Amino acid sequence: MPARSGQTFAAINPATEAVIAEVASCDAADVDAAVRAARRAFESGVWSRCAPAERKRVLCRLGELIASHGAELALLDSLNMGKRVADAFSIDVPAAGGLFAWYGEAVDKLNGEVASTDPGNLAIVTREPLGVVGAVVPWNFPLDMVAWKVAPALAAGNSVVLKPAEQSPLSALRLAELALEAGLPPGVLNVVPGYGETAGRALGLHPDVDVLAFTGSTA
Repeated sequence: MPARSGQTFAAINPATEAVIAEVASCDAADVDAAVRAARRAFESGVWSRCAPAERKRVLCRLGELIASHGAELALLDSLNMGKRVADAFSIDVPAAGGLFAWYGEAVDKLNGEVASTDPGNLAIVTREPLGVVGAVVPWNFPLDMVAWKVAPALAAGNSVVLKPAEQSPLSALRLAELALEAGLPPGVLNVVPGYGETAGRALGLHPDVDVLAFTGSTA
């Protein structure tokens, strides 16, 4: 969907400097809307409290969709940030699909523990989702870095607001579409493309983001 301001930025092919797409340039208002959508989805329990078998099914299906759309995703990253199509197809796509499959298979194995304590008492350790996860990823491995951030967060039952690098947002946006096709409920994964000083800053400072997963630098 468009940014609330209507602003866009150009996705540029670094090899030809041609504009290949206009992408919504999200700002603080868009980030706030995405965080609120993620919070609503989390509190509703549609994902955070659904059966582990369902989360497993969706994540494994998303891994399959990444594999079946591998040529498309590889071409998107090549056009958008200059990676060789062969590298993206043979390295990035299998790694990303494999991550969603691996974490999907891990969903029903997130077991709790019984801790040692005094006689007559029982201490149980359970694993629960944190809530809303903010994820900021760099440009050099767009698809893989999204998978490394998003797959474990979703496997644990969290909702995610993802800010891809402005140099390479296209595969992240396509992955979000595939996630819906796989059965992920709306609002659980939200993508806010934009610049670091606007969308990234707003996500990092948002008071309703429970944890931030960031790969990059301050430069």
